[in-house]
Amino acid sequence: MGLQVLLYWPNIIGYVRIGLVFAAWASCETPAVFVPLYSTHIALDGVDGWLARRLGQTSRFGAWLDVVVDNLGRGLLWSLLFQWGWLVSALEWCVFVCNHNARGDHWKNSFITSPPFIQAVMANGFRTPLGTWVVSGLHGLPLWLYGCRWGLLTHWLGLPLWIQALGTVLLAAGRLLALSVEIWCVWTHIKYLTDDEPEEKNN
Repeated sequence: MGLQVLLYWPNIIGYVRIGLVFAAWASCETPAVFVPLYSTHIALDGVDGWLARRLGQTSRFGAWLDVVVDNLGRGLLWSLLFQWGWLVSALEWCVFVCNHNARGDHWKNSFITSPPFIQAVMANGFRTPLGTWVVSGLHGLPLWLYGCRWGLLTHWLGLPLWIQALGTVLLAAGRLLALSVEIWCVWTHIKYLTDDEPEEKNN
């Protein structure tokens, strides 16, 4: 396989997504440009995995790149929204390190011994109602909050305030569910690291 994996079509989509993230960052003060760019970046997240399976072009690099691009995009947006937004990004990068270090490129399917709730969230690679809710919270909440900040939900979509509030609550709940999984991943990785520590021999 070698370096030719870098030119797999799903990975090329990943490079396009990186370009979209930086283009969105450059236009963050112009919602009419930012929203289409960032939304396309999110939409393509579902395309690369499907294309990889369709073309038989799954790879360890592709699995790694997919999460890197996801974290890059969300980290950008959280940092734009709040001064403390970098904390959310830092946690997501920490979870990325934990999962890919201990679980490898098949990390999404490596939770069969996890508590039932964690298994329910991760089942079928997030392709369940609960998993969709969690992913919607991960990707959708920061973009939704961006829309609230710039008044886009009112001026563009004409959503009444109660729907905006309800959407915020639902997406925030999905993000909190994701947070519970993230904390569990970090904790289990700490246990993994400490369990592997050799016991000191008594002299």
